[in-house]
Amino acid sequence: MLSWIWAAFLALSLVCGGLLGRLDAVTAAVTEGAGQAVTLLLSITGLMCFWSGMMEVLSRSGIAAGIAALLRPVLRPLFGEAARDRQAMEAVSANVTANLLGLSNAATPIGLRAADRLYTVSGRRGAPDAVLTLVTLNSASIQLIPSTVAAVRASLGAEAPFDIMPAVWGASAVSVLAVILAGRLLRRAFPDESREMAKDDRKWQNL
Repeated sequence: MLSWIWAAFLALSLVCGGLLGRLDAVTAAVTEGAGQAVTLLLSITGLMCFWSGMMEVLSRSGIAAGIAALLRPVLRPLFGEAARDRQAMEAVSANVTANLLGLSNAATPIGLRAADRLYTVSGRRGAPDAVLTLVTLNSASIQLIPSTVAAVRASLGAEAPFDIMPAVWGASAVSVLAVILAGRLLRRAFPDESREMAKDDRKWQNL
């Protein structure tokens, strides 16, 4: 979908540039933007490597596991029956921990492992509530250390790239509470649709 959107933007810019007689400006902007993209990528690579290394240190030292253990009692009520499975909750806790530290790249493979285990525990296809909860937590995750955003700000010359942390904490906390509350309210508002989804899932499982 994003490929179509970007292709449409590019086509629109070329059409507008041709109609207005400014194709030279469009060509210059494309060249400049490509150069800036490469420069930005190279400038944030070092900081991203540093924080990825820090995540590995936290993992091997047991600190990440300790944080995950502290999170499990908080996460269990959100995942219902799936919370009884130890492997599933360990994967979910590790994923949330990686997101807390702002390491979205490190959180992705852990999140895929957690989703796979939650599907196994749910015993059905479709969209189990536990998997949907995991997706919402990933989409609107609380970040204690916004390392990726700070890396981009540092590459653009920000003197204090981490001064956005209070704003990030507040915004991410509110977003997580909002999506969890919305999910619970929608489930109660449309119980018939939830039952139909469960029936469809059971049909898929019997095929």
